Amino acid sequence: MIIKDKISQWFEHFHAHPEVSWKEVETTATLAKILTEMGVKHHTFDDVTGVVAEIGEGERVIAVRADIDALWQEVSGVYQANHSCGHDANMAMVLGALSYLQEEQLGCRIRFIFQPAEEKGNGANSMIERGAVDGVSQLFGVHLRPQEEIPFGKVSPAIHHGAAVFLEGKITGVDAHGARPHQGNNALDPLFAIAQFVKNIQFSPFEAYSAKITNIQAGGDSLNIIPGTATFAIDARSQSNAVLNELKERIAEGIQAIGKLYAVDIELVWSDYTPAAEVSEEATAIAKQAILETVGEEGYAPAIITSGSDDFHFYTIHRPELDAAMIGIGADLGPGLHHPEMTFNREALDIGARVLTATLKKASYLEE
Repeated sequence: MIIKDKISQWFEHFHAHPEVSWKEVETTATLAKILTEMGVKHHTFDDVTGVVAEIGEGERVIAVRADIDALWQEVSGVYQANHSCGHDANMAMVLGALSYLQEEQLGCRIRFIFQPAEEKGNGANSMIERGAVDGVSQLFGVHLRPQEEIPFGKVSPAIHHGAAVFLEGKITGVDAHGARPHQGNNALDPLFAIAQFVKNIQFSPFEAYSAKITNIQAGGDSLNIIPGTATFAIDARSQSNAVLNELKERIAEGIQAIGKLYAVDIELVWSDYTPAAEVSEEATAIAKQAILETVGEEGYAPAIITSGSDDFHFYTIHRPELDAAMIGIGADLGPGLHHPEMTFNREALDIGARVLTATLKKASYLEE
């Protein structure tokens, strides 16, 4: 079977068997089985999902990362694991690159990191802690890109993701009868005030940032009770780590002021922080050369700046000496990443695998 067909089969399997963050048990087993059949040395972990494999020889090591988890979301009225994130495609492209590279002479060792829990924002840290990038000088990633960024057939050498963090809040007041609101401490009014407040936070128009409520839960089945308790979540993003830090401070201070105004307690918990991209010019240049050689000048797209985030950038936060870049693959992807009905042009899978192959081969011969 030709490699392009294998890539398609791998994608179809992962697409049909999605697993959410930290529960990618069968995905990990399938990856290990594929690597065994390919004769590639690899290892898994006793305490987390994910696989690390390696080919080639020598002391120098470069690496590529594929994320393996799916989202949990409502699809056609049913909540389920769903690969609307495109990680099924990322796994297939990286496996495809590995297959192509097995037929090539390499200048160093190449490590393949199949990482769990990107959607939770801390899967990269689990791989860093377990030595996945120990000794690695360059790291590459790959990801399908939506239609509004680049069209099918175009490939970008770098994705400049923004920083992101989630806030979970709980408002605690006192329930009241619908006819006697003065006897309680309403949780809904401060909730609406928070929603309006986050819309009004402003920075310089030259900065890219956003904050929005993404989850609200309040009240029960009784329509004559004004709820005193509610929970909410906020998604906060910025193109820079510094602006995100200030955005967090403003959100926290404003919400606590709202709590005092409405005489309710508001507990806040920040989670799943992912940093803005620290992109290597050297790694980007290697990827650009590989793109030009693989799909030509007509297939080249400049670096992408996106408000999306990815925990890939934790690798460079924890290892500043690491040269890293994530390659963006135009795939006619729509309506968008994380949309429950997301689709894309499957021909992009082999394009991505071949560009990644050329990138890794070029990087393997780079003199440090």
